[in-house]
Amino acid sequence: MRLVISHSTTYTYSTPVRHGLQELRLRPVSGPCQSVLAWDTEIVGATHQLLFDDEYGNRVELIRLTAGATETVVTARGEVETEDVGGVISSHSGHAPIWLFQRSTPRTAAGTGIRELCRDLAEADDEVTLLHGLSAAIGERVDYVPGQSDVETTAEDALVAGAGVCQDHAHVFIAAARHLGYPARYVSGYLLLGSSEQQDASHAWAEVWLEGLGWVGFDVSNGISPDGRYVRIATGLDYRAAAPIKGLRYGSGEEALHVELEVRAEWESGQQQQRSR
Repeated sequence: MRLVISHSTTYTYSTPVRHGLQELRLRPVSGPCQSVLAWDTEIVGATHQLLFDDEYGNRVELIRLTAGATETVVTARGEVETEDVGGVISSHSGHAPIWLFQRSTPRTAAGTGIRELCRDLAEADDEVTLLHGLSAAIGERVDYVPGQSDVETTAEDALVAGAGVCQDHAHVFIAAARHLGYPARYVSGYLLLGSSEQQDASHAWAEVWLEGLGWVGFDVSNGISPDGRYVRIATGLDYRAAAPIKGLRYGSGEEALHVELEVRAEWESGQQQQRSR
């Protein structure tokens, strides 16, 4: 499947910027399930400083905000050819060893709720079935409700609240998988929706390393493993390591954010609508 993506993020500042830096993780890389045919990033109100690969193998662009700017616009667009591999990425890339992905982070620490969730899991004949059962259990416990969480919400907070979005689903899954002894990581990317090209945010899911298979993906929000409708952008221990844009800004005043995202196929996919947030 060939997917065409346009992702624009606009920051508007109430007072001119004095200084600021941002890291962009908006460039997909070719791999076992996708081939990047074309990709470009356009910047307004900032200048490119550096392009590098981080420890997880993500392609990162460092940009510097223009002094005195009152608006910064980052637009990523391109085409990616995808393949349905059943959510299995057999190889490992990047400088971070697999064992690192068993390390807890503040967003993915296993509290009382996570531990109870793991204890309540039904027995399974194999690891893949067990993890799909975990995904289903999280989907039942944490309703998909936009606006109930933010980027600082932890896995335990989302589980206790019983509501969140794909970022929260991924964090809860990762926290539980690590508690069960599996290396797990956060994945940010894009998802082709079945009935609408226009979206208001990118997507996120989780992957678990299984010996003999490799990295296996689980999208709790949609109750499936990623297929040809998904484009992988970045991975990391949690959202912070794979965030599309993060950085710092010096200067007084408020900041407003607006996102425009379009994901479309070059032919009719005939797929059922999925959720992305």
